[in-house]
Amino acid sequence: MKFRFCRKHILSFAFTILCFTIFAQQSIIDASRRTDFNNALKLYNNKAYRAAQKTFEKVKKESLQSSSLKADASYYDAMCAVKLNQTNADEKVLTFVDENPTSNKKNKAFFNVGNYYFANKKAAHALKWYQKVNTDLLSEENRKELNFKMGYGFLVAKRLDLAKDKFLPLINDAKYGNDSRYYYGYISYKLEDYGIAASTLKEIADNTSYKAEISYYLLDISFKSGQFERCINVGQELLKTAKKKDISEISKIIGESYFNLKKYAEAIPFLKAYQGKRKKWNNTDYYQLGYAYYKQNDFENAISYFNKIISQKNEVSQNAYYHLAECYLNTDKKSEALNAFKTASAMSFNTKIQEDAALNYAKLSYEEGNPFESVSDVLQNYLKQYPNSSSYNEINELVVSSYIHQQDYQGALNYLKKKKSAENSALTFEVSLYRGMQLFSEQKFSESLSYFSTSQSSNDAVIAQKGKYWEAETLYQLKNYGAALTKFITLNNTLRTRNKKDFPLLGYNIGYTHFKLKNYEKAAQTFSVFLEKNSLDIAIVDDAYIRLADSYFATKNYDKAIKNYTTVINNNGAEADYAQYQLGMSYGFRNESDAKIKALTKVINDYDNSTLKDDALYQLANTYTKIKNNRKAHQAYDRLLSKHQKSAFLPRALVRQGLLYYNENKNKEALEKFKLTVRKFPNSTDALEAVRNAKNIYIDEDNLNDYVAWTKTLKFVNVSDSELENSTFSIAERKYFEGKNSSAILSLKKYLKSFPEGQNSLKANYYLADILFKEKLFTEAVVHYKLVLDAGQSEFSEDSLAKLSQIYLQEEFFAEAIPFLIKLEKEAYSKENILFAQSNLMKAYTIKEAYTASIEYAKKILTKNKLDKNLRLDAKKTIARSSFITKDLEVAESYYSEVEQEATGELKAEALYYSAYFKNANNEYEASTKVVQELIANYSAYKYWGVKSYVIMAKNYYNLQDAYQATFILENVIKNFTQFDDIVKDAQIELDKIKTNEAKTNNSVTPQNKN
Repeated sequence: MKFRFCRKHILSFAFTILCFTIFAQQSIIDASRRTDFNNALKLYNNKAYRAAQKTFEKVKKESLQSSSLKADASYYDAMCAVKLNQTNADEKVLTFVDENPTSNKKNKAFFNVGNYYFANKKAAHALKWYQKVNTDLLSEENRKELNFKMGYGFLVAKRLDLAKDKFLPLINDAKYGNDSRYYYGYISYKLEDYGIAASTLKEIADNTSYKAEISYYLLDISFKSGQFERCINVGQELLKTAKKKDISEISKIIGESYFNLKKYAEAIPFLKAYQGKRKKWNNTDYYQLGYAYYKQNDFENAISYFNKIISQKNEVSQNAYYHLAECYLNTDKKSEALNAFKTASAMSFNTKIQEDAALNYAKLSYEEGNPFESVSDVLQNYLKQYPNSSSYNEINELVVSSYIHQQDYQGALNYLKKKKSAENSALTFEVSLYRGMQLFSEQKFSESLSYFSTSQSSNDAVIAQKGKYWEAETLYQLKNYGAALTKFITLNNTLRTRNKKDFPLLGYNIGYTHFKLKNYEKAAQTFSVFLEKNSLDIAIVDDAYIRLADSYFATKNYDKAIKNYTTVINNNGAEADYAQYQLGMSYGFRNESDAKIKALTKVINDYDNSTLKDDALYQLANTYTKIKNNRKAHQAYDRLLSKHQKSAFLPRALVRQGLLYYNENKNKEALEKFKLTVRKFPNSTDALEAVRNAKNIYIDEDNLNDYVAWTKTLKFVNVSDSELENSTFSIAERKYFEGKNSSAILSLKKYLKSFPEGQNSLKANYYLADILFKEKLFTEAVVHYKLVLDAGQSEFSEDSLAKLSQIYLQEEFFAEAIPFLIKLEKEAYSKENILFAQSNLMKAYTIKEAYTASIEYAKKILTKNKLDKNLRLDAKKTIARSSFITKDLEVAESYYSEVEQEATGELKAEALYYSAYFKNANNEYEASTKVVQELIANYSAYKYWGVKSYVIMAKNYYNLQDAYQATFILENVIKNFTQFDDIVKDAQIELDKIKTNEAKTNNSVTPQNKN
């Protein structure tokens, strides 16, 4: 039988076959995926999550998009990710929900993920998943479970109100009841709903799981509701069985209960047993224990707790600082009390405490000095703030006294000027005297005069007399000797005998003023009277004897001169070598050559450090020449020439020795000395004399041609002796000595222009430089002084070096001054010029920061026997400062100690600062603080050193365990003294250190950033 199929039938059949084949293949694949899914599910149930996940991922990938198998695989893949704590677990869960919004597993997924995180103690993380759960789809049991766990999650997240709402429906549940009741009570406790908390927690107080915690909460609730007696009784029972971790908190409640019942002695051991929150106390904790000790009059212990309270302003801290101040007063720490009263007075939480603290602050500022404010300002501010105070008049009287006490005499004068009254006018005269004396001590002589003049108007005779005395002293220092003498004598004539003891140096000053005016007879009379009545310092006595002897010497009364020089020599006074030299000269003027020789020989042999040895040798040689002992004369000349090669006597000695040889008919030796004079000192007057004497030798030997040939090599000698040059110079020289400066300048310049290398050119350059210096034409003067020095050593060299150095110094050209000062030190004959050179080299090297050299010169100065007090102090100060800078702290400490004993004014303040610094460095904290307090009390006018010392004081206090004082001081330095950048920076560093350290044990303190 044959079948015929049309094309349409053939295609339909083929399609049927294909569909069947595909369906068959798909069924095989689905079966395989289902098998894989079931295997993965077994692995999942057996907690083989990683292996299960791989298979679930494979099933999810191979399943059709709309397949339920794909959705289930996606769900379990996400659950595996959660179980394995994979970072993309959350993302997988959310992807499952997004792709399968109608899946009945969505709610289960949220719930399961939440449960997983909850089981792993990540309640807060679980909470966000629980919040996605639709509770309507949960069973009653699951809904209870969800509420409990969400409540716990909210509790962990500190969302207490939400947590409370979740626990409330469960407190009677058989499964969750006890836990829910505990948490509900605990939350009520934290929310300070103590009634509900107590009633709830009491119902499960015997539950072994929560008994310890509930006992504490109930105890604390009793405390907060004021049941202090109960807290003490219950708390002490609890301590018997309490866990170690609970002892601290229970002790705190017992201690505070005793404290609130004012049973302070009983409170102390329990308050001390408290360990703090996370091992830290806060300011209230420190206050309570401090106050408990305070009430027991145990002020030292009270201070140790009160002074821990820093960095807060509230009623507690105001009370603490007020009581801290009282504790300081009771332990005789007035400076510390001052600061505490200041802090308490700056807070207005309790106005009664504030006013009383302000009054105490004002009084203590007056008594002890104030490191941060002018005492007068403190007193006046109190009067402004509390005009109705019962202490108003008392404080008002202290204002002027405070200025005087702080040595702020100008401030006192300004205040007295504003507050005019008869009493204040009288006080003005006295304060003017003090201000004048203050300026005098600072060597501001011109400024001090007007104050001394004002003080003389006082009705108090002593004040008026002192004003006259110091006015005369000031005029003397200003070199106005005539006016000074008049003032001294007038005062002396008006003083009664009993008053003269107030001016022990008056006679000495009158004598010295006569001496300066060259009234030698009157000077001698005055010094004699002074020495008959003296009982003064030996140095002044010796000096008076020397000036008395000099006065007799000047009036040619050599017998009395010898007597008084001998007194100084026998006393071995500071200028015994000078007295010995003058003794020899006195014998010489009496033609007692042997006695002169004996005295001068003692200068040479008995005084190792004398600067008069070359003077003595020169005079000795001349004396031997006079008595025809030529051998010893030559010995003296030779010793002078060999041992004192910088002596100003060298050219004269060479000429004298040459003449001695000439008189001995030793022309060769004589000519050698004359030529040596010309060679070494070509521009000196002695060189001209040497040329004239040499000429006589050449003439004697009929050898004038050699003389002419020799003199042609000498620039300063003109054999023809030009009349024009001599006449021109003579005119200029006469004007110079007559003091006609303007005319002399013109004449000297004319001479030097016409005869630049004339025989008088050296003198002309010196005279011109001298006039220009006096006229303050320093730039021109420098040129001519240098020409004098370039000509070689001469009688003008020393003064030229001194004046040239002085010009450079006053212009502050220290680098230029130094080489001239060095030369002056080496070549000077005058002790004053040597000292001038050394003292200014000391200062110049200090300014140039060449500290080793400055120390060297300072030590040279200190070797001098008779030294001005101020210069001696400058030298010690230089060594101290330079040694500190170069880190030679042992030497710095030693010299600052010496400076402290002698200094006044600002230098005293500086020395006291370093005394405090070194004592701090040596761990002598209390001693260091006492030094700072002295500085503050007596030298507050010198702000920089006072403020700098406050940082040292703060470090002392902190090392003595007083954090309050340390931080108070540093904060006030930072706040009040911004003009001292370097000190503020140091203070901030120290403050940050302290606060960072205190924050380790005090919750009320914020640690500082360490940038």
